[in-house]
Amino acid sequence: MLHPTLLVFKSDEKRFQQLKKLLESKPYRLLEASQDSDIATHLEREKPDLVILCSSNVSNGDGLQSAAEIRRRDHNLPIILVTQFSSEARAIAALRAGINDYFKVPYSDKSLLGSIARHLPRIAVTKGNEARTETAASCPHYHQPLIGDSKSMKDLMTYLHKIAPTDSTVLITGETGTGKELVAELIHCNSPRAAQPFVCVNCAALPENLVESELFGFDRGAFTGAVAGKKGRFEQADGGTVLLDEIGDMNLHAQAKILRSIEQKEVYPLGGKKAVSLDVRVIAATRQDPEQLFSAGKFREDLYYRLNVVRMHLPPLRERKEDIPILASFAINKLNQRYHRNLQGLTDEALSNLMRYDWPGNIRELMNLLEATYVNPDGKKIRLVHLPPVFRKKLKEGRSSAGSERNYIVSSLISANWHRADAARKLNWSRMTLYRKILKYNIVQHRNPPR
Repeated sequence: MLHPTLLVFKSDEKRFQQLKKLLESKPYRLLEASQDSDIATHLEREKPDLVILCSSNVSNGDGLQSAAEIRRRDHNLPIILVTQFSSEARAIAALRAGINDYFKVPYSDKSLLGSIARHLPRIAVTKGNEARTETAASCPHYHQPLIGDSKSMKDLMTYLHKIAPTDSTVLITGETGTGKELVAELIHCNSPRAAQPFVCVNCAALPENLVESELFGFDRGAFTGAVAGKKGRFEQADGGTVLLDEIGDMNLHAQAKILRSIEQKEVYPLGGKKAVSLDVRVIAATRQDPEQLFSAGKFREDLYYRLNVVRMHLPPLRERKEDIPILASFAINKLNQRYHRNLQGLTDEALSNLMRYDWPGNIRELMNLLEATYVNPDGKKIRLVHLPPVFRKKLKEGRSSAGSERNYIVSSLISANWHRADAARKLNWSRMTLYRKILKYNIVQHRNPPR
């Protein structure tokens, strides 16, 4: 049986010997080299499965130059930094340099070994075509895929699969109902942590006086009524991922506590006498603009920089209306299973009306609207009359303005796959009337560029 190869670039002999002693008893092939040596030669000759940079504070930019050199030659090779000194700025610089994980001396042997083991499985994926990753669908936390054929969604999914195998902190922004929690779940399910816990914390729902006990737990006797200890949400996620949902609603005191836990990779339970080491990937999400929050003094700037290592923004549904037909089809299939029905989709009239609405509640609003039609279904397809009266009233009120008419035309063209004759029939116009309107509103079909 072949053992994974770990290549250690060292500039601190004392720290290397400690590391060597820890790893010698493990099923790894351990190789060493100086950080001042030719990194390219070692990578080519040894073909390591993982690199550890055992660095002092002053040597070689604390390992960052070595990491940059490795990343130029291999985008997928995991890199772990072990350093004698650390700071918030250095941690962020390390992550941005492509380092997958870092440890400040003294570190927890368990956490370091866990990180090495966690990053090794993905090597089989990137080093040979015969090996394949476990799909997200096999993840116990997986619920549904991202739905959409628009360019923005394709770009988002491509980016998601790039960042998921890393251990970088992720900040997800987007309006209410755009699917931030779903994206966080998919990042977790496509990562080496997929088999470990995924814990979601709704920061907006945490009572201010219970934030610390909920997040960090408490020991027995920590307060009146604490007859037994309880693990906090961070400790429950140990080995996996914690999602701090709507973190923009959290108070500044709690933000300071979270910053320390992320930076030190440990928590102090209430009433506890010692810290509990953690191995957790942090994903944060907010519907608010984080830059505006910290400019207004409502969000700690240091926490913002710690979370904003990888940024993902989810587009609102009004900016990707071409995805509405496939989203509706997906929702109807799920609703058919739940309610034991066999509705065959939407009529053209109903779909064209959905396409011209701006969806302030985004995908959640669309899903709830379609579910409402199952209360008293009639016929094989969902017709316009089946949609809730409040929604039909909004549609009627929105038809009067020129902007709404343009949206109505664009929606009809998209639902007809830009076939002018079919769109004209749906609008009850002649083809010449449709052409005049297209010219009037300067409507142009945007095609995706060839790949």
